[in-house]
Formats: sequence, C-alpha cells, structure tokens
Amino acid sequence: MHCICLQNYVLILKHPLYPTWPSHYQNSSNWAKLLHHSALLIEASLFHSQNFIKPGEQEAARCDTWAQLIERGCMEEDITSPKNDFSSSKNISLSNTALDKGEPIQLRPQEVNLKLRPGLPHTFTLDFQRVEGYPVDLYYLMDLSYSMEDDLRSIKTLGNELFNALQGITKKGQIGFGSFVDKTVLPFTNTNPEKLNKPCAETEMYCQPAFGYRHVLSMTENKAEFEREVNKQRISGNLDSPEGTLDAIMQAAVCGERIGWRNSSTRLIVLTTDDGFHMAGDGKLAGILEPNDERCYMDNNLYSKSNEMDYPSVGQVANQLEKNNIQPIFAVTKNMEKVYRELSKRIPKSEVGVLSADSHNVVELIKNAYNRLSSKVTVTHDALPDNVRVTYTPLCPEGGPSGDKGVCNNVGVSFNVTVTADECMQSEISFLIGPLGMKDKLKVSLSTLCKCECDDPVTVDSPYCNGKGQVNCGMCSCKAGFVGQKCECSIGEKDESSLRAACRKDNGTECEGRGDCVCGICQCYTLPGGSTYYGTNCECENESCEKFQNKLCGGNGKCRCKNCECKPGYEGTACQCKKSDEQCRTPSGSVCSGRGTCKCNQCKCMEGYQRPYCLTCPACQTTCITKGKCIECLGFQTGPFSKNCSQACTSISEFKMVETLPPGKPCDVRDVESCRVFFAIKQLDGEDNYTAQILKTRECPKLPNIYAIIGGSIVGVTVIGILILLFIKVLFTLQDLKEYRKFMNEAQKTRWSENKNPIFQEATTTVANPTFSGE
Repeated sequence: MHCICLQNYVLILKHPLYPTWPSHYQNSSNWAKLLHHSALLIEASLFHSQNFIKPGEQEAARCDTWAQLIERGCMEEDITSPKNDFSSSKNISLSNTALDKGEPIQLRPQEVNLKLRPGLPHTFTLDFQRVEGYPVDLYYLMDLSYSMEDDLRSIKTLGNELFNALQGITKKGQIGFGSFVDKTVLPFTNTNPEKLNKPCAETEMYCQPAFGYRHVLSMTENKAEFEREVNKQRISGNLDSPEGTLDAIMQAAVCGERIGWRNSSTRLIVLTTDDGFHMAGDGKLAGILEPNDERCYMDNNLYSKSNEMDYPSVGQVANQLEKNNIQPIFAVTKNMEKVYRELSKRIPKSEVGVLSADSHNVVELIKNAYNRLSSKVTVTHDALPDNVRVTYTPLCPEGGPSGDKGVCNNVGVSFNVTVTADECMQSEISFLIGPLGMKDKLKVSLSTLCKCECDDPVTVDSPYCNGKGQVNCGMCSCKAGFVGQKCECSIGEKDESSLRAACRKDNGTECEGRGDCVCGICQCYTLPGGSTYYGTNCECENESCEKFQNKLCGGNGKCRCKNCECKPGYEGTACQCKKSDEQCRTPSGSVCSGRGTCKCNQCKCMEGYQRPYCLTCPACQTTCITKGKCIECLGFQTGPFSKNCSQACTSISEFKMVETLPPGKPCDVRDVESCRVFFAIKQLDGEDNYTAQILKTRECPKLPNIYAIIGGSIVGVTVIGILILLFIKVLFTLQDLKEYRKFMNEAQKTRWSENKNPIFQEATTTVANPTFSGE
C-alpha cells in the first residue's frame, strides 16, 4: 500500500472510492496523474468532513460514539479519537539482596507518564519485591513513669538479647533509645520545686527529675553503647494516669537527623507503656492553647516546647509516621491492649503486642510484630485532586477486591494500578504511589487529552470559511471582526457581545441553548424527530406537548410551541376530551351553578367550592355573617347601609318579609337597636347572588325600670353601711371581752400575804387600871 502526504494529510490510496490499485500508477512516469487523483480524494474528504453537519444541527453533533458517527456517514479516516498514552521514564530492575553499594530497588517502575482522556481509565502493573537483608532502624521509646520501674529493670538486662534478635532480622541493624513521661505543668505534674526534682515516692532512692520527652541514644550498631546508656536511666513520675506518649512519638518521627534514621531502611518505633495517652485539646487543662505544629524542637536532647505546645492529634501523628515511613509497634500491658488496638486502626502499618508484668517478653514481642509487618504489603498513594481516582487490584490469592488500597501477604507481589481522570485538567500533576512504611515510591505524572488532534489543512483563509477564517476539526475559527458558523457575518462597528445580547431572552441563555447566534439572529437547531426549533430565541418547538394514550395532543390536535391546539369538538391540555357539559349541568339547568367552568365534562370550580356542581363552599365565610348588615338595611331600613342600601346590597336580588321562616335553623343578627333579626338566605346560580326571607318581628330586649334600680341602689347602700357598722361594733366588743378575761385571769393568780408593819402604831391607846379587880 502506497502513501502520499499532502497538506498534513496522510493519504492511503487504497481508498473506498478505489477498491483496486490502478496498475498504470505502478510506473513512476504517471506520478502527475497520481497527484491529480490524490488531490481529488483530499478535496472529497475535506468536503465530506466540513459538510458533515446538516442545516440546523449543532456543531456538537460532531462528537459521538464511533458506531454512531459511522452510521451517520462519517468516514473512518475523518474520525479523530485520541487514546490514552502511557510511558515509563524510569524502570530499573528489582534488586534481590541489599548490596553494599547503592540503594536496593524494591519497586518497579519508578517513574511513569500518563496522558488520559477524561473518563477513560488506564491500568498498568506495579511490582514489589522485599530485598533480603534490608537495613532496619529500631528506636526503643520507653515510658519512664513510676509504674514502669520493674519494666526498666528488665530492659537493662535484655540489651544483649535485643541486639541478637535484631541481628537475626538483618545484618544491617541499628538501635536507638528514648524515654518520656509527661508535660511538667499542672495538672499533669506536681510543680512544687521539690516534687519537680524528685517526682517519685520518698522511699525511692534513684529518681530523675520530671521531663516530657528525652532522646537518649541515636541509632547505633554498638551493643555496649546501648547497654551503657540504658543502664544510666532512672525512673521518674507525674500526677495523672495518661502520659505524653504522642508528644514523644511526634518528636521521634520529625527529628530524623537527631534520631539517626537512615534513608534506605525499615524504620521501627517500639513504644513500651502501661498507660493511656493525652491527645490534642488536653493541653487546655494547663492553659496551653498553641496547637502542635509537627516540627522538631530538640534542645540538649530534650523536647524544648513540651510546656508551650499542645499534644498532637492522632491524625497528626499518623500523618508524620506515614510521611517519614515509620512503622510503630505498641508493646503495652494487658489493661491497655484495647486502647492501643483502637489507636493502631488509625495508624497504617502499626502493630500491637501485650507485655508481661515486667516486660521480660519484649524481645519475642518485637520479633513477632516485625514478622507481621514485613509479611504484609499495603500499597497506597498520597493526596489526589478530586477529579482523579486511583484503584489497586492485588495480584495475589488473598488480595481481595479492588479498592483505594492494595494489600498482599507476601514479600514479592504485583498490583494492577488503575488511574482515571474524571475531568480535564489545566496543567500536569504528579503524585506518589508506594508501600506504606517503605521509602520506595513510584512517581506518576498525569495530564489529560482534552483537544482533538485533527489533520487540518494549513490554509489560513479557507474557502469553506468564506475566506475569513481557518478550519479547525471541521469547524471555522474566524478572524477578528467575523462571526458565524462559516464566518459569514461581519460585526463591523458593533462588538460581538452586543450581537450576542440580541440572542438572549431576558438576559438568559443564548438562543435558549437551542441555536447559534449569527449576526444577532438565532439560527435554530434541528430536533431528533426532524422538525426544528423556532421563534425569535428558538423558544418554541412542536414535539414536547402533552401526550394522551401515547399520542401527541391525543391525536386530536396540533402541537404549537409546546401547547396543544385542539380540533373543533375537543378540549383539554392534551385534547383528550370531547366538548360536552352534560355532566356539569345542575337540576336547574345551569352549568356548574355559575361558579365554575366545564372542562372535559367536569366542573372546574372557583376556589373553595366543591364538585360535582360547585354548590357548596365549606371554606367560605358563612352568609349569615357576611349578609347580616344588608338584611338589616333591606328589612328595617337601619344599620350602616341604610342610606345606600340599593347600591351596597345588590348581591341579594330578591327578599320577602314573612310572618314565619321555613323549617331549619335560621340566621340571626343584632341590629343597631340590639334587636335580633331572624332571616333565611339561599344562594342562587352565580358567585354572589342570593334570595332572602326576613322575619317581620324582631326580638328586642325590654327596657329596665329606672326607679326600681335607683331605689334598690339606695336601699342596698344603706343596708351595706349598717352591716359594716354592726361588724365593727362586734369586733370592738369581742376585743374588749378578750381583754377583760385576760385581766380576770391575772387577778385570780395574785397571792396576798398578811404581815404586820413593825413601825405601824394604832391611833388608840388602851390603859388598864391596875387596881381594878374585875369585880
């Protein structure tokens, strides 16, 4: 098959118009004829692609599925359909062992470039192989509060065993040591100077001052140095049960240079404690309001901002552990196991083990936890834009379904990674994919394909565009000053925005979204059924009227601008009813009682009135109240309407004064003389048309006897006054009687003694005659 390139078109001469190759073109002397045939074919192809849109169709009709475009007559060579593009810019083979020189490769590929069509996913394979003998950095972080005294004694004797266990994992192992208690402020620690210096019990001889977090030993391969520094450690103390655990983990994670983490190693933090932990917000109890900023603050190996910054949140700790590829192992006592298992759920790549009472099993615990961590590979990615999705399908027996993380329990695994861009992106983005807890990452550079790469002719002033523009993917890109589908409109002195404004109804959408604005006039699109939108702003169309029995306008009318125009003898929104008022007529012969209209042989009543004949209005105010003043005016020429009764009461077309009212409960109203007027009222056909019967006799109240009222008032006042005086007299009498009885009681209680006054001399003197003998 021969090809020739003309005007950026690659022409395959085995064209559908030429099913066989002309034999005389095999001779090079006939190249002129070949070029002539080629030009004809190119011209035919260009004409076909440019004129693909039929009159009234949108330019958007050029975009469709491959099958639909072929069905509508588009040639395959004229269809542009970009495909996803994938390339690997760095793809170094995986390493088998940890080499002495150079960093081992555990992830492949290392860098890829993706150009995706929006909504079209692309899948590639990611391989991971854990290197045998990969370096391990283990940081032993110990709670030195008073309750951990026996655990500290055990660790001092287990240094050799701990190093041997590390050597069993890898020949390139390092170990470091740190300790923590809590913030040295109330209410977490006693701030009495003596207690700060010695926070332990009085009987404790070896106790170090209170502290938050202390880095004791950087990563080292020297077993003797580790044992020497651990043996120097002393217990300390605090007041409350929870410890400053998260403070210590955060500083151990972010202070990489001080800790001595290596770039290429498995990083482990082994945390031993027997209590819970404070978290973000607890610092407010001590008046610490500044949130943790996730930065390193180490001064003389002590966390210098322990008393100035709040505790970090669990999310902050998890973020920094993941960011720095650190895997924590929580070695805790049985009573704290549940707490730290909940914490482990929120920190990826973490394990929990139960310590014995004195931590003598810590070495075995670390070995088991490391084996669990190293046997499971969890692949995920960092933050992504909202319009990008990444899913992983593990290629291992126990891998499970696809999801936003891929998990396999094996040292050598593969994952299918599927990337999807849901929308066009303005610029290229990049993100990282890799196993949790490992430094190895895959860099993905992602961009989107949102422009069609059309083989357009290089002609600047295309005849198809009336010499005023260039063809771009079958459409005209007009020069400045020209608009229109084929650049046929010169805007002259007007600006394009004013022309487009003429195509907007009430400042809405241009041509209602149903046409193109050309020179300030809407050119309406064609509907799928073959008809077109019409109207000044393409607001009308004749295909969306209401249907009845699956027929437009019930087959009894024509659709005009979304409304049915019914044939004579039919009515209804879908022309579904024959015109008739038989079911709307009352026994009196009126239609809907004059209070509604007959639609589709049913009454459509005024507001409040009820079908079938619009006779009653339960929601309306009763006529006994609304017509009361008119009844007073018509029957007795009194009331507020007495001067213009004939004009104000036209709604009562007929009334009679009667001796008796018809059976039933009558209406009644009080007139200006407080008399009760009784009447019966009936509504006639129409909205406000009544007839009334008024009782001639009013029921008026009797006038009161003024003289009796005045006399009774005087008598009443007199009687009340006398009663009041009698009541006062009785009160005074009772009070006097009470005082008298009190006096008499006191008098009876008095006791008088008869004693002779020694200085009293009687007024008479008796003299006895001494010579008197009585004879």
